[in-house]
Amino acid sequence: MSSHDEKHVERVVRLAKFIAKKEGADLDVVLTAARLHDLVRDCKNHAIESAERAREILKEMGREKEFIEAVVHAIESHSFSSGIEPRTLEAKVISDADKLDAIGAIGVARAFLYSGERGRGIEETLKHFEEKLLKLKDLLYTETARNLAEERHEFLRLFYEQIKKELHQLETEENTESNVSDDKHY
Repeated sequence: MSSHDEKHVERVVRLAKFIAKKEGADLDVVLTAARLHDLVRDCKNHAIESAERAREILKEMGREKEFIEAVVHAIESHSFSSGIEPRTLEAKVISDADKLDAIGAIGVARAFLYSGERGRGIEETLKHFEEKLLKLKDLLYTETARNLAEERHEFLRLFYEQIKKELHQLETEENTESNVSDDKHY
C-alpha cells in the first residue's frame, strides 16, 4: 500500500472524468493523462518524469503529436510542486482531480501513509498540512472541483484543528504534571 498507488490513480481517473464531463474538457486527453500522471514517483520532479515517460508510451502507441503534447502538458502541470501552470482546460482538470484526492478523509489517510513511507512523525505531517494540503482548495481551477472541495476541505480543516488541539492538550497536561512533581521537591 502506498500513498500514490493504483487506487490513487483510479480515484484521480474517476474525479477527472466527472470534472471533464461537467466542464466540457476533451475526455480522451483527460483520461489518458489521469491514467499516466504518476508513472514515475521517486525522483526530484515526478510530474516532469511521468510526462516524459507518457510521451514515450504514447509515441510507441502511434498517437498523434497534438494529442501527445496535450497529455504531456496535463501531466507535467498537475503537481502542486512542479511549478508549471496548467494552460489548457484538460490540464486544469488533471490538476484539480489530483488535488481533490489530497484533501478530505482520503487526503488525511494519504498524508499519513506518505509520512509513514518517509519516516515522518505527526508534527512533520501537520507541517505538510500547513504548507500544502490546507492551501489546495484555493488553488483549484474549475468550478466543479471547487464545489467538490468544499466538504473535503472542511473535513481536512476540522481534522487538523482537532489533532492540534489534542497535541496541545497533551503538552499542557505534561507541563502541569511536571510542575506539580517539581513542587513536591521543595
